[in-house]
Amino acid sequence: MEIPKQKKKLGGYPAVGVVISVTLSLLVMGVFGILVMYSHELEQQVRQNIRVQVYLKSNLTETQRLQIENKLLSQDYVSKENGRGVLYVSREEAAKKFIEETGEDFIEFIGENPLRDAYLVSIAREYHSMKQIEEIKSEIQSMNGVFQVFYVEGLIEAVNSNVTKIALILLGMLSILLLTVILLINNTLRIALFSQRFLIRSMQLVGARTWFIIKPFLLRALGYGFLAGIIASAVLWSLSNYAQNKIEDLSLLHNQSEFLALMGMLLVTGALIAMLSTLFSIRRYLKMSLDQLY
Repeated sequence: MEIPKQKKKLGGYPAVGVVISVTLSLLVMGVFGILVMYSHELEQQVRQNIRVQVYLKSNLTETQRLQIENKLLSQDYVSKENGRGVLYVSREEAAKKFIEETGEDFIEFIGENPLRDAYLVSIAREYHSMKQIEEIKSEIQSMNGVFQVFYVEGLIEAVNSNVTKIALILLGMLSILLLTVILLINNTLRIALFSQRFLIRSMQLVGARTWFIIKPFLLRALGYGFLAGIIASAVLWSLSNYAQNKIEDLSLLHNQSEFLALMGMLLVTGALIAMLSTLFSIRRYLKMSLDQLY
């Protein structure tokens, strides 16, 4: 008994394969995007810890101390982030913290507290060059009631140098990754549309206009790209929550608004690349002769 052969469906489209391929491509891009986001947040936190230590003269009155504080707060170079641009640390607080950290009561040994009242001044990131920091140091040093101004020079140089190197490396990697993702999605959709080249020609032969032929393919590509973006975003959300639960303090680097923006970018990227790849592929098949289609 002869088994009837299954007829091949004209214009069969490998929808599952397309969605999986696009999802994996977007997922790789999303993971890299999270790394970029975390590196940016880490840089922000490091820069927030760049502070100038302002030590006050002894025997200042409360009024004189507040005058210095208000003058510091009015300066443009003082960071306004988190409302802690100028933090006051009394000599008593400094001594207590030192004793807690070292376990040695130096006041009992010396007989007095040699520390001074101080302000920790956070410097805005646009003033993080060595020249500007030196100018800020000189300006604060000239204020009445200020005994000494100190900052860690090596930290500022290291931050500026490392941030520049990391930014260049990430930019290069992002360019290569983005190009790779575009090529992968484009090739996946071209292969998928290859199976529908005769359907496209059949529509063309019966007199269908170009836009009438292209429109359903674009809408389908839009839907698959958007679906792939949703799946990739959901996977990234799960991976991010899992990593935050397993890695201590990782949540400090997690910026929810930037993470939501990243997921939105994946949705738009998946839909846009899928539509453009489909458009170019269909236009290519529309221009082919029958011999070229075979």
